[in-house]
Amino acid sequence: SKTHRNYYQAYLMEKIFYSFVTRDGYQGNSPTYFDVQHFDWAKRVEDAYPLLRKELEDFLAGGKRLWPYFDKDIVTKKNGWKTIPFMQWEVKFGKNRKAAPEVSKLIDSIPGCVSASFNQLDGDAEIIPHFGDTNAIARCHLGIIVPGNLPELGFKVKGEKRNWEEGKLLMFCDAHEHTAWNKTGRERFIFAFDIIRPEYIGKRRKICSKVLASLFLQSLGQKMPFLMRMPLFLQFACYQISIGCAYLIVPVRNLFSRIFVGN
Repeated sequence: SKTHRNYYQAYLMEKIFYSFVTRDGYQGNSPTYFDVQHFDWAKRVEDAYPLLRKELEDFLAGGKRLWPYFDKDIVTKKNGWKTIPFMQWEVKFGKNRKAAPEVSKLIDSIPGCVSASFNQLDGDAEIIPHFGDTNAIARCHLGIIVPGNLPELGFKVKGEKRNWEEGKLLMFCDAHEHTAWNKTGRERFIFAFDIIRPEYIGKRRKICSKVLASLFLQSLGQKMPFLMRMPLFLQFACYQISIGCAYLIVPVRNLFSRIFVGN
């Protein structure tokens, strides 16, 4: 929309950052937080809060599995950060989507949405400061169950602290260094999703393939640390091969998921 174009005009010429490629972190000019009012769909997401909370509570009551985040070193408490994924960089999790129809409907209605999940941060857990995967997205957090406020529970992007609020959106540039903490002793839940920023929407599939390749290699490196100690040219060769695989495999995987799972 025209509003989106005006809002992003200052950032149109910025090169896309990928943390796997630029290992010393993002130094670009993207804003730390985005103004929710500039997004036509934001109110619709906030209005969906009661339905999303009910589906989260149904998941928890039904004993659905929460997946620990793959990078164990990023959380101070073992398995302290867990997710219920619905989509990750365009890879769809059909069973979870089918079990949460309101979530699925909402995801499909958000322009440029490529990832979505419920995220749990345990009490007495902290996500250590880190740079995200790319500046090509806006990462969005909708507070679902928020058991406290600053200073005991909060979020910080490049030195600027914010609260989560139940039913309210928080949007930020994931590429900047950021951290989160929960010292309340109770679990915090958010609905997290990523949208491709409008100026990069034409490169959506390439962006998702590159981030998936990065996540795959990082996950593999957790199990086989020697891979991340290889010379950089070998790491980047593996990266390029993984990008190509992701570009080809994801649409096929999603097609099969739709046929056999139905979502």
